[in-house]
Amino acid sequence: MTLEPIQYVLGAMSGGLVGFVLGLVGGGGSILAVPLMVYVVGVSSPHVAIGTSAFAVAANAATGLASHARHGHVKWRCALVFAVSGIAGAAIGSTLGKSFDGQSLLFLFALVMIAVGILMLRRRGSVGNPEVKLGRENAGKLVAYGFGSGLFSGFFGIGGGFLIVPGLIAATAMPMINAVGSSLVGVTSFGLTTATNYALSGLVDWPLAAVFIAGGIGGGVLGTQAARHLSTKRDSLTLVFAVLIFVVAAYMLWRTASQIF
Repeated sequence: MTLEPIQYVLGAMSGGLVGFVLGLVGGGGSILAVPLMVYVVGVSSPHVAIGTSAFAVAANAATGLASHARHGHVKWRCALVFAVSGIAGAAIGSTLGKSFDGQSLLFLFALVMIAVGILMLRRRGSVGNPEVKLGRENAGKLVAYGFGSGLFSGFFGIGGGFLIVPGLIAATAMPMINAVGSSLVGVTSFGLTTATNYALSGLVDWPLAAVFIAGGIGGGVLGTQAARHLSTKRDSLTLVFAVLIFVVAAYMLWRTASQIF
């Protein structure tokens, strides 16, 4: 697929927005990446958009992870158990997703986003335990939630942060800011797994991925700074996370419904 120069400019700008969201809320980057690839950059194939965005989001998530790690937001042992179990799920899910209609994938994904946004709002006011550690009481939950998140991530071709954040909180009761930082371990690993699967089928546009990543680096730094600021305002980060989900889900439902029904 050959793109015009202006499309690469739009790709870099879209990457900046995705990087900012990833740094801010951990999840949501790939929620924006796929519709941006399709509706703003102009990628004609939803599956190419999914494969390309999966790789780009994984790279941008790694940048955001480095920033969060420097500020001590990552619970490494919990995050790694979650991510390792999720890689298997992402491999299975992405294999299934490649054979599914692209527009239907986006429509179903939007419905899942709405459900997760509601769950996140119900958890507002929960401070969490900042001293949480990997142990016998949460290891099984991390494995189960990790595999499930990876399966959804691979099937929908997303980083999966919007599932990983509530999954980490449900499994360990860690604070939101720690869940955001820790989720980026999973976003990176799930995205790379999905992108590799799509790349094997020729469904990744590498030049577009490169400019998307470049734009996302600067956005990720700004997003991480904003996350540190919002984390001091108790429920602000959770509210931003949920509102983002609802807005993008509504847009995706509007755009895909007319093509499906």
